[in-house]
Amino acid sequence: MALLNTKKNANETLLAQHIHNRTINTAFKVRLPNGRILSFGDGEPEFILTVHDDNALSAILAFDELRFTEAYINGGLDIEGQIWAVINCRESLRDLHPLHHFWQRIRPFFTGQLRTNKHAIHDHYEFDTEFFLSFLDSSRCYSQALFEHDDETLETAQLRKLQTIVNSCKLKAGDRVLDVGGGWGTFVEYAGKQGIKVTALTLAQNSQRYINDLIQRLALPCQVKQVDFYQYVSPEPYDAIVILGVMEHLPNYRAVLQQLQRLLRPGGKIYLDASSFREKYSKPTFISRYVFPGNHRYFCLHDFLSQLSKTNFELIRLDNDRHSYYLTCRQWARNLEAARDDIINRWGQQHYRIFNLYLWGSAHSFFNRSMDAYRLVLEFPAPACQKTLQQQSLPQINNMDSKLQP
Repeated sequence: MALLNTKKNANETLLAQHIHNRTINTAFKVRLPNGRILSFGDGEPEFILTVHDDNALSAILAFDELRFTEAYINGGLDIEGQIWAVINCRESLRDLHPLHHFWQRIRPFFTGQLRTNKHAIHDHYEFDTEFFLSFLDSSRCYSQALFEHDDETLETAQLRKLQTIVNSCKLKAGDRVLDVGGGWGTFVEYAGKQGIKVTALTLAQNSQRYINDLIQRLALPCQVKQVDFYQYVSPEPYDAIVILGVMEHLPNYRAVLQQLQRLLRPGGKIYLDASSFREKYSKPTFISRYVFPGNHRYFCLHDFLSQLSKTNFELIRLDNDRHSYYLTCRQWARNLEAARDDIINRWGQQHYRIFNLYLWGSAHSFFNRSMDAYRLVLEFPAPACQKTLQQQSLPQINNMDSKLQP
């Protein structure tokens, strides 16, 4: 017993030394399993970490991001106060798990890309639909909104984004549109009500059932198919293709662009948006293990543009709108916290904590500019004799960031 107490005291001393040796410009406290409280920084603490067991204490001692998040989601560690303040200290943690990342990268070569996609989509999107609807707004859109003002509602920003898609692709009643990754029928409903014929593709059975019910209930001129985008064959080309928050699941840009060429008519347009990172194969291990398994990769713009340059596609518009994605994720996180008790009662504390970290962490990444959020409009040009001077103009490239305010 004396040896055990000596080891615990040594760990506590080591913890205090480790934290003091790191530059953490945040005041906080750590409440240890024996009730002792360690204080760090000056001023009022922004959060308190309550350590319940030795595993959680070891996780903090390791300064390993994955172990820290696992201690939190498994209940060995509690956070009192704003989780945003905890995430602000993220740079002091390491995330070195090369074997895990190597396996995730090469896994499709052994199991096949289609099988990898199916399992990855199942692990995330086949979870109870009601869980996702508990933090999304009424549009059910699970990708970046388009804000004009920080204080407007998420629903207003999402509806603006949907109308922007319609305008950017110059859609009208009777046009045929392919929606890659139909989600919960957001674009199907919005465009279908305008008489646009949308075909939604999904790998998730829950998504297919939800969209089918939506189409029948609202009598929309749309359909949904449960099929992988890479395998989809259409008897005739589409007037436009919409890819909302799905490019992260389609990292083989060469194959994606080849498939888009097969599915889009000459003169047709593509609208896509995606969360983006400069290093294609860099992703937090926590996200890879608990949120998006498989070979999900953040969109890599320069890699995509390199492949795009080898095709006939024209880049019509490019926007970096990370501030809108920050506001989107922030509102999702607030909605999740508002529904905390109901979510924990229905789906468990672990699932709540995983998404609490994921949504606030994503908001923080967009806020501090470590991630981007791109919106692109592409055109598959018609024959040269049909082009207008306007079609030959240079793409419009914008950075939509406004002054960042937490």
